[in-house]
Amino acid sequence: MRARPTVLLNTPEIELWPAHLLRARSNADARVLARARHVMRRKRDGRFLAAAGDAGIDALMHGWRREPGMDVALRRLREVDAPHLHDRDLSLDRIAHRLDALGLDAPAYESRTGLALVAEPAALAFAGFDRYRRPLWLRAPAARDWHRMQGAAQREGIVLEAISGYRSHDYQLGIFERKRARGQSVETILTVNAAPGYSEHHSGRALDIAAPGEPPAEESFESTSAFAWLRDNAAAFDFAMSYPRDNPHGIVYEPWHWCHRG
Repeated sequence: MRARPTVLLNTPEIELWPAHLLRARSNADARVLARARHVMRRKRDGRFLAAAGDAGIDALMHGWRREPGMDVALRRLREVDAPHLHDRDLSLDRIAHRLDALGLDAPAYESRTGLALVAEPAALAFAGFDRYRRPLWLRAPAARDWHRMQGAAQREGIVLEAISGYRSHDYQLGIFERKRARGQSVETILTVNAAPGYSEHHSGRALDIAAPGEPPAEESFESTSAFAWLRDNAAAFDFAMSYPRDNPHGIVYEPWHWCHRG
C-alpha cells in the first residue's frame, strides 16, 4: 500500500489536499474521501470540488470540471511526486489584479510600509497540527526546523504551540471582502489587517506561536517562558521574530510571530 500523501499542492485558485487530513462534511463526502488520495478544494471558500484516487476522480460538486483553474489543478496532480515543486512559487499576477479591484494603491502601500508582495509556494509540507487540531502547512525546510525547534524546547520543559502557519492570498482577501460588505473602507481595514498579498504567512515560512493556556496573538506572550526560550534559541533553528517594537513597517509589536529565514 502506498504511503498517504503529506504535501499540499497549490495552484492560484485550487488547493489539492491530502484527503486523510480533511474532515468530511457529509456521509456522501466521507465515502468519497475514504478512497481518495487528494481532494481539490476551492481556495476562496473552501468548497470541495472533486476527489482523486487510484481509481480516478469522483465529483464532490456538480460542474466541478468547469471550475476556474481546474485545468491547472489537474496538471499539478500529475506532478504530485515532482521534487522541484518545493522550490517553485506561484505567479503574483492574480493578487495584483485583485488588489486593483479592491481599490488599494499597492505602490503607495509598499512605499508607506516597506513591504513587498509575497508569493505563495507551489507545494507545502504537512508540519503537524496546530492548537486547534487543524493541519499546519509550511515550506519543507521551515516544517523540518519547526519540528526540530519544538522538540528542543520540549526537552527543556517548554511547550511551543503553533496557532497558524501558511495562509493563502484568498484567505486574506476574504477578510477584506467581509469587512467591506459591512461598510468598512479599505483604509480602515488596513489599520488592523495586512493588505492581501503582503503577509509573511503567504510564504509558508511564518508561524504564530503560543504557550499552553495563553490566549493567541496577544502581547502578553512576551511574559511567558516559551517566549523567553524562543528569544534565546530560535535563531539556532533559523527562526526570527519579524515584528519587534518600533519595527520599520509600522506593524504592531507581535512577539508571537516568527519567520523561518533559512
